[in-house]
Amino acid sequence: MGRINVLDKHVAELIAAGEVVERPSSVIKELVENSIDAGAKSVTVEIKNGGTTFMRVTDDGVGIMRDDIRNAFLRHATSKVCVESDLDSIATLGFRGEALASVSAVAKVELITCADCEEVGTSYVIEGGEEVAFNDAGCPIGTTIVVRDLFYNIPARQKFLKKDVAEGNAVALVIDRIALSHPEIAFTFIRDSKQVLKTAGDGKLRSAIYAVFGREFSNSLIEVDYELDGIKVQGYISRPEFSRPNRNMQTFFVNNRYVRSRTAGAAVDEAAKGSVMVGKFLCCVLNISMSFSAVDVNVHPAKIEVRFVNERPLFNAVYHAVKSALMKGDKRKEAVLSDASVKKQDPFAQFDLRARDVAKSVSAPVLNPVNTEQKPLYIPDIPKTPEATTQPADDKKLTPFYMRKIEVADRSKVDDYLSALDVIAGNKDGEQIVTASKNQESAAVESEPLITDIKPMVSDITDSDSKGTTETVNKESIDTPEPQSLLNEVSDANAFKYIGEAFRTYIIIEVDKELILIDKHALHERMIYEQLKNEVDSCSQLLLVPVAVTLDKAVYTSAVENLDMFSECGFEVEDFGFPTLLVRSAPQYITGEDISDTIIEMADYIAQNKKDIRSDKMDWIFHNVACRAAIKAGNRSTDLELMDLARKMLLDDSLRYCPHGRPVCISLKKSEIEKQFGRA
Repeated sequence: MGRINVLDKHVAELIAAGEVVERPSSVIKELVENSIDAGAKSVTVEIKNGGTTFMRVTDDGVGIMRDDIRNAFLRHATSKVCVESDLDSIATLGFRGEALASVSAVAKVELITCADCEEVGTSYVIEGGEEVAFNDAGCPIGTTIVVRDLFYNIPARQKFLKKDVAEGNAVALVIDRIALSHPEIAFTFIRDSKQVLKTAGDGKLRSAIYAVFGREFSNSLIEVDYELDGIKVQGYISRPEFSRPNRNMQTFFVNNRYVRSRTAGAAVDEAAKGSVMVGKFLCCVLNISMSFSAVDVNVHPAKIEVRFVNERPLFNAVYHAVKSALMKGDKRKEAVLSDASVKKQDPFAQFDLRARDVAKSVSAPVLNPVNTEQKPLYIPDIPKTPEATTQPADDKKLTPFYMRKIEVADRSKVDDYLSALDVIAGNKDGEQIVTASKNQESAAVESEPLITDIKPMVSDITDSDSKGTTETVNKESIDTPEPQSLLNEVSDANAFKYIGEAFRTYIIIEVDKELILIDKHALHERMIYEQLKNEVDSCSQLLLVPVAVTLDKAVYTSAVENLDMFSECGFEVEDFGFPTLLVRSAPQYITGEDISDTIIEMADYIAQNKKDIRSDKMDWIFHNVACRAAIKAGNRSTDLELMDLARKMLLDDSLRYCPHGRPVCISLKKSEIEKQFGRA
């Protein structure tokens, strides 16, 4: 170990500044918090080039007295803490006295301020921790701080800054959070000479949410106002149907200070169980008010993490607050109750609804009628008495449900239907017709050949054309009177012998002294799933109405810079203005309701520098499409279909598990079977 030296003052200040100032957003956070502590009612923030070259924060607070200006830029100089006991109950956002000292050590800073008890303001310039100018200035009461050329004296730190767009978005995120925590202050954010945010400052949280997140989000909120064990929870949560696939839209404040709290997040997730779909999370903006002595904010240099004396009361308060708000604000429950009340008043309401649905299906035209020259047939209602009833032929007198005109596609089926009506009405002659119809149907089923009647055949697994193989097998199966002659041993190790199908579910083949059982549904499902994934970009369709997706501002930049990654997954996405993306086309398997969630997940993956951005939502959709389209267990399949499935499975090693993780096949070795029979 070398000699221990005392660091130079300048080096020590640079090291200390690195703990507080990481990027332009860190500077904005410290300066705006100082403005709030100064009692400002209006704060204006302006940046250029993401804040790397220019930042300005203006407020109408109490200002700084001339005699205190130099002291304000010294380390550990603050007006918010005087004695040790003050650390036990910190009520201000800033208290360490390191913000101005750290910023001035790594940038060029100009301060213009005027206290309410002074007639003339003061202009103070400090660069790299060294005073440059100290002059009088004419200015209103309040403070304006201009920061230029951040990290100009530390090139090593400057090169780690991200692009101007990314840094500017980080600043915007900080302003959004502070504006939500203090709705009583009017915030204005100007970015590259363009105003992008302005809050009303009327003290209403919903107004601030509207300014930050927009109208659609603010209209989907449920108010939260609850108090338990001295902890008060106020704010808003989203209705369950507006939940998001991630927690980026969950914002928590403790005593009007933005914090990251796992305890509060877990309480919200627990309260949402049973109301929100699995894999989705409620959006929320919650302010937790509690005793200042019950929370320690001095555990993180950036003050975004806090420590609680006891986290159980906090969890209980947030849990019950969210749970009670969901119970009161769930519109879906009200809709169910109102529907039930209507049905209770009108016992025939449900039959009317069913009649309308059936009427729609009956009125649908029949395609390709067999005999269009026949007159329209009117199906009468079932009479209540044995006497025959005659219905008028006038269309205007027909009832809307059971007297609709249809085109006859099959006269025999209609005759059977009328005969059935005659039987019900008391016509004994019709009974013979119905019985005969049933006998003919059962005979047709018995005459249909079953798969078990077809003898097994052999399919050689080669790279030859599948069409030619099919034609050859069909020809042999027709010309050969004895199907057993097809069971020839093939010397090729890649060949298999098709044995048959068990329980209309499992394909049985023999490969190299092994008996393999294949789940045909699982195999076909996996094949469709792989096809969907590989051809998703080619099955994209243009949306009639483009879908606007509002992203979290932290991931918006990454998504805009990688729009080509969306196109690789079948989406046509374009920038619709900060922080919204516009989706113009999407894979045809994804419905409009799922597009927004899918884009949000994919944007998150891009922000995490993932190369494969196919979201869990897309996989879930592909799973469901594949499962519904695949051959079902118990369905009747031909031997040729089953042999083709087995051949494809043996050729492709990726077809060993279904999309849900179940095995596609199991194998029984000949030696294991011989042991069961006592042959080994």
